[in-house]
Amino acid sequence: MNKSSILVVDDAPDTLEIIKRNLSSQGFKVFTASSVTEAIGFLDEIAVDLVISDLRMPKVSGLDLVRHVRANFKDTEIIIITGYATVEGAVKAIKIGAEEYLAKPFTDEELLRAVERALEKLHARRAVEIESGPVFPPLEGIIGESPAMRAVYKAVFKAASTAASVLITGESGTGKELVARAIHYNSRRASSPFVPVNCGGIPEGLLESELFGHVKGAFTGATESRAGFFQTAEGGTIFLDEISETSLAMQVKLLRVLQDREVSMVGTDRIRKVDVRIIAATNKDLLKLVEKGTLREDLYFRLVVLAINVPPLRERGSDILPLCQHFACKYADESGKPPPKFSDRAIDVFLNYHWPGNVRELENLMQRLVVMIDGDIIDVPDLPSLMRFSAQKKAGFDKTLAEAEAEYIKNVLASVNSNKSRAAKILGIDRKTLRKKLEDI
Repeated sequence: MNKSSILVVDDAPDTLEIIKRNLSSQGFKVFTASSVTEAIGFLDEIAVDLVISDLRMPKVSGLDLVRHVRANFKDTEIIIITGYATVEGAVKAIKIGAEEYLAKPFTDEELLRAVERALEKLHARRAVEIESGPVFPPLEGIIGESPAMRAVYKAVFKAASTAASVLITGESGTGKELVARAIHYNSRRASSPFVPVNCGGIPEGLLESELFGHVKGAFTGATESRAGFFQTAEGGTIFLDEISETSLAMQVKLLRVLQDREVSMVGTDRIRKVDVRIIAATNKDLLKLVEKGTLREDLYFRLVVLAINVPPLRERGSDILPLCQHFACKYADESGKPPPKFSDRAIDVFLNYHWPGNVRELENLMQRLVVMIDGDIIDVPDLPSLMRFSAQKKAGFDKTLAEAEAEYIKNVLASVNSNKSRAAKILGIDRKTLRKKLEDI
């Protein structure tokens, strides 16, 4: 049985009852309050793990409650729910301390996932016995205050304080190079060069020369000596993106640099010492490549002295709306247009979309929308068809009416522990009708 306690605050009695019933059925201890004033009085008497509050309520709003909780109850998480979702409202709620932002109507599953995420963060913080973690300064180009990103910030500043090699992992488009730059520019090497190299974008026959340089006459076309990326990065950091794309022969040469900080230019046996920090990145599982024999095990362990995983956008729920606003404003400014607004329906799609291309996909979408739309409001018809279809499927719009009805009846029954009398009352039908519908499911 779950022992976590939750206070639900909403001026709508029906909403209070539904949320209480759904969460109670999952084992949570649930309390309710119909106003912010009542909630504040309750919190002064009883400690709770999580507060779920409506945004708009008479006299005192949910944002005021967020401020009160953040100022007085550091060991309590907050989720804001609203039927009037806007980017500005979400950003404001998140900025002042709300952990999650849910737009009505939401499903029982969406509510439960939000509750579980908030409580996981709370329990993790308690496990390491810190009530409030260190406050990190903003990282250039990185937007987000979700728990997943806060963990990244913490890792960045730890990595920046050392000279050890770093391996950054994460899906394509998550911002691995931004994290590498943040490590460099917060380290003692910040005044020296940061040199990014896309290992997968350079032909294998040229990669050695590009990395280590070559002397005049080393190969056809080498009319003069030229320094490589490692020499260019002297005193600074070299960022080896897509490190998994290098051949086994090149991996041997990279291993030598990692072990001895020495390079040899193509065309000569002369050894040169280099003072360069190496940060590598990949979107693949390197251990699996080691098992397959396409990545040297000794190189892997040299690279992974420090490891940072950049989470996919779908695991950074509270960051999605601030990112949308940031990129929309950026490209509107570049185009000389006023920043666009987002309809409630568009916001729902953004929050429910899977974002397979991560932050890069979101940025590209915002740029395209700013350029292409004629008005100042971005709505669902303006979005790519794949996004619209994905959102409709997630919302259940690919179901028949009979399937949707059957699913709803099952959910109601589950919420009341299969009590058919209570379920029939909620559904607005009698027990006989309910029994007949259950026979048809």
